[in-house]
Amino acid sequence: MQDTGPNGHPPLSQDTSPCQYYGGTSSDLSLERNIGLLVKQVHTLMHRVIDLCTYPMGLTANQWRPLLLILVRGIDTPAELARALDVDTGATTRMLDRLESKGFVRRERVPEDRRVVKIVPTDEGRAVADQILPAISQALNVHLNGFSEDEIHILIALLKRMIVNGEHHLLQAANSPADTPAPTDTP
Repeated sequence: MQDTGPNGHPPLSQDTSPCQYYGGTSSDLSLERNIGLLVKQVHTLMHRVIDLCTYPMGLTANQWRPLLLILVRGIDTPAELARALDVDTGATTRMLDRLESKGFVRRERVPEDRRVVKIVPTDEGRAVADQILPAISQALNVHLNGFSEDEIHILIALLKRMIVNGEHHLLQAANSPADTPAPTDTP
């Protein structure tokens, strides 16, 4: 009989020693073994399926995400939305232009400070946003087809642990001495 952890699920390894799974060769990093590429492929496919589910609502990927953030997280300024989406303000302006032309949001200047613009969802925007989470659920379930409930819980736990590991590493790098070069986007 297998031991169980919290909630009756198999316990995950608590080993915190540095992992050396990948050796840096091309065979180590092949598509079949490269976790980064596999996660990216799953991410891309999930968003393509979500796009199929949100298309009948008149939304593209660049529209359902910001609309959901505006309504679910209460984001109400373009700058805050740009930070949440990790895009530049120009891209945010274009997204908001499209959402506004479809009647899902409107932008209003704050009377006390005309430099500040608030994003206000319309009734039509609220109505379509109510359909987004069910569409995302449908898309996620497509990708979980054939998984047992235990496998889903294990997958979630493993992904969360990868996130914690990455965040911990970034925090350590940010606190390291100044002579350690910071990662850049250019080779």
